[in-house]
Amino acid sequence: MQISVAGAGERRYEGTMSSLEFEPTRSWAIGVLRRRLPAVILCVCVAVGAALAYSLHSKKQYTATSALLFNNAQLGQQVAGLPTTVNNDPQSQQDTNVELLELGDLAQKTATQVGHGLTPQSVAHSIAVTPQGDTTVVNINSTLTSPSLAAQVANAYAETFVTEQNDLNHQYYSTALATVERQLAILPSAEKLGPQGLALENRAQSLATLAQLQSGVAQVAQSASVPTSPSSPRVKRNLVLAAIVGLLIGIVLALAIERFDQRIRDPEELEAIYRLPLLGVVPETGVLKRDSLTSLPQGDAAAAFQFIRAHLRYFNVDRSLQTLLVVSDTPGDGKTTIAHRLAGAMASMGASVLLIEADLRRATLAQRLGLQAGPGLAEVLIGAIPLDETVQTIELPDGPTDPSTGRTMGVVVAGALPPNPAEMLESKAMAAVIDHAKSGYDLVVIDTPPLSVVSDAFPLLQKVDGVIIVSRVGKNRRDSARRLRETLTTAAAPTIGAVANRARARGRTGYDGYSYDYRDAPERAVASPAEDQTASVRLDGLLDDAPREPSIPDK
Repeated sequence: MQISVAGAGERRYEGTMSSLEFEPTRSWAIGVLRRRLPAVILCVCVAVGAALAYSLHSKKQYTATSALLFNNAQLGQQVAGLPTTVNNDPQSQQDTNVELLELGDLAQKTATQVGHGLTPQSVAHSIAVTPQGDTTVVNINSTLTSPSLAAQVANAYAETFVTEQNDLNHQYYSTALATVERQLAILPSAEKLGPQGLALENRAQSLATLAQLQSGVAQVAQSASVPTSPSSPRVKRNLVLAAIVGLLIGIVLALAIERFDQRIRDPEELEAIYRLPLLGVVPETGVLKRDSLTSLPQGDAAAAFQFIRAHLRYFNVDRSLQTLLVVSDTPGDGKTTIAHRLAGAMASMGASVLLIEADLRRATLAQRLGLQAGPGLAEVLIGAIPLDETVQTIELPDGPTDPSTGRTMGVVVAGALPPNPAEMLESKAMAAVIDHAKSGYDLVVIDTPPLSVVSDAFPLLQKVDGVIIVSRVGKNRRDSARRLRETLTTAAAPTIGAVANRARARGRTGYDGYSYDYRDAPERAVASPAEDQTASVRLDGLLDDAPREPSIPDK
């Protein structure tokens, strides 16, 4: 099903019903993080607190490091005339050196040498062997709760390995020397002075020298010193990492909660869901409820209704807009407040305005405006009294264009609540009431019961010139709003726009990402003078006298 909404000076909204879903954007994500900032901060604080508690209650560990330098064993073999293996892979040789330090019973020998109640398992657990880059140097790291004991273990482990390698080297060369000497012994005397005998004699001398050098494949390059500061816990590092992790968890959690939270959070979502222009954003304030219509709202609240009134001006160019139906999705959206405040804003500019309370189930206007509870609309619909005799007049503050002249507004309250409100609003009498009101007033504003609760207002959708949807930001749900959109579309209701009510302020003039300051906007949807001259509705005179205000720029 295709829908299209356009008014003079407004941008056009077109698309299929399936395409009218709200899609997350960067501005949406920023708004989410701004709203969920306390939760994000809480995640960071919890993570940092947990890391701090862990760091403070963890035992301090000290790491001592000794270094071994591995020699080229092939050099000695070449000097002794023994066969050698060629290894051109430094990484392979480095891995071999590390494995040599991790094999055997070095942990047991170290525990025996150091003592202090150490076991082979505790020594093995405390030792970490790591190479130094691409060099032949290997570090032996010992981590224990005692700094001096850690240094002793690291040094003992290194020295034990060097001693073992020296013993193995001495044994290797001694065995080779014995083999050469046996070969010399069985060599004939005539050949001992020949080339073969001299070669064996030279090899025997070299092996004897290598056997006496007591050198192995490794030597201690650096002994471990007693560490002066613990290697763990590293409090600063733990806190920084915890803060980062907590921040990431908080952001992911905030976005996930917001994505699955069906409540409408931003006024921009109303445009995306209803596919209608956003007529205005009314701030969250108790002034609108506390004040009666004998005083006009001030500050941002007053600017919001001036903005809505200015927007309605552009819808008067192409069609008559003399009757407005104010609807909402659920109770408590502020529909009644918006209806009578908007009617009051229109009347304060000099128009003759009639506000009709068509909520015949829960009448509140009489009490809120200090009016008589009856007779009202219910009595008119049953023919007990003419409409004109039920109109109660409210005096408004002096209009801003003429401070010396007071303004008034007519109000028809609900009256006695009938047992069949839906049938009464669907009756021909209600249509006659609307027609009669249009003949005597410049603008008729009709307040209705919530559409998702009762169907009383459905018959009125096609009897008015325009329908305004009021949605309470932070309360209404997206799924319910989509159902309302489908209902209004199916009923061919003349919807003209939405009003975001009770939006939280985040600045001097902005409400949840929506602002009344459009000085930097790239486009301004202002009707041209030619369009103004084509207007042929009774409200044009009123709205032409109103100060021109910018319309909503393209987002």
